Amino acid sequence: MSDSPASFAQVLAVPQFRRLWLAHVFSVVGDQLARVALTVLVYERTNSAGLTALTYALTYLPDFLGGATLAGLADRFPRRSVMVHTDLARAALVALMAVPGMPLLAQAALLFVVQAVASPFASARQSVLADMLPGDQLTAGFALVSMTSQASFAIGFGAGAALVAEFGTSAALLVDVVTFVASAAIIRLGIDLYRPALGAGPRGAATGPPELGYWATVRAGWAVVAGDARLRTLLAVACCAGFYAVPEGLAVPFGDELGGGTAAVAWLLAANPVGTVLGMIGLRFLGPRRRLALLGPMAIGSSLILLPTGWAPGLAVTVVLWTLSGVLSAHDIVAQSTYVRLAPAQSRGQAIGVAVAALRAAQGLAIVAAGLLAQFADAAVIVGVAAAAGTVVTAVAVHRWRRAAAAGPEPLAP
Repeated sequence: MSDSPASFAQVLAVPQFRRLWLAHVFSVVGDQLARVALTVLVYERTNSAGLTALTYALTYLPDFLGGATLAGLADRFPRRSVMVHTDLARAALVALMAVPGMPLLAQAALLFVVQAVASPFASARQSVLADMLPGDQLTAGFALVSMTSQASFAIGFGAGAALVAEFGTSAALLVDVVTFVASAAIIRLGIDLYRPALGAGPRGAATGPPELGYWATVRAGWAVVAGDARLRTLLAVACCAGFYAVPEGLAVPFGDELGGGTAAVAWLLAANPVGTVLGMIGLRFLGPRRRLALLGPMAIGSSLILLPTGWAPGLAVTVVLWTLSGVLSAHDIVAQSTYVRLAPAQSRGQAIGVAVAALRAAQGLAIVAAGLLAQFADAAVIVGVAAAAGTVVTAVAVHRWRRAAAAGPEPLAP
């Protein structure tokens, strides 16, 4: 079993992957523009840290609903079709958000639906990648997709604020519409039908015995995760991301506390994504076994490194700490690829949906709780408390994952 890491050049040499990656670039950049535009707008209108954090959490919480109930679509229908139709649905919803005079509450509700619809898209894309890229190329592919997301987060945060200031919220939202349409076009024209749903032909026609009903498929997907100790404990480790996601939700009020204004917020919001990209680049020089061994320590360190933030050490030090947390959070790419590799192919879409639901719920609930607490305490103190709690909880989750992995029936590294 080779321990040589796959390179980005290897995965980019796969034409199907290049097209799927390009579609991802379009959609994620526009998504960030919309997310930041609405978040900044809420804070400007309400000056409320709680409502700002709640709005930001709307980009996480709907994934619980979507991942739990919609991700199974990636197992029941051709995965290319699922991606194309969800992209077009999101374009239509964001176009409604851009209508001049749209009430803030209506925009927030539409954003909720947009994010819920994203779950089957993510499940279909991850499932396609697992079929498209063998061995450690899967980890390299996930890393490249995730790095693109993180880089787009950093660009989108700044560009979103600039667009709102210069042209207004509607302009940022219309850019988002264009990116979703472009993504749908690339996927429809450039991606083959990798492994259509079981019982479906190349264009979705039934060819075998009747499939399970929709809700039976959903329940079966949850049962797959619940019944596998390795999937279950690995998901628990991943969900600890909720603790180190707290700084993102409090970045706007935290920057205000530091007296740095919009510039401080931009630095704070960009810190974690930049750090994550650096961390993923670093992991690419390590073999699969070494990366897997570092998963636990890096997961614990993602929260541990944030502890000094509780003392509000100033903008420069805070940015460094949040960046280092991002570097350590790159362990998530190892967790993702390992989880997808362990999930049964016939239930992979729903298993991924379960993970998306649990992860987003953990992140969203943590951000909402932090935003509510920010009405009564300084943002710096709340981040420090979240870091302390995250360190302890993650250590327990890592211990259980290691026990489950050691007892597993097959090697985890490709």
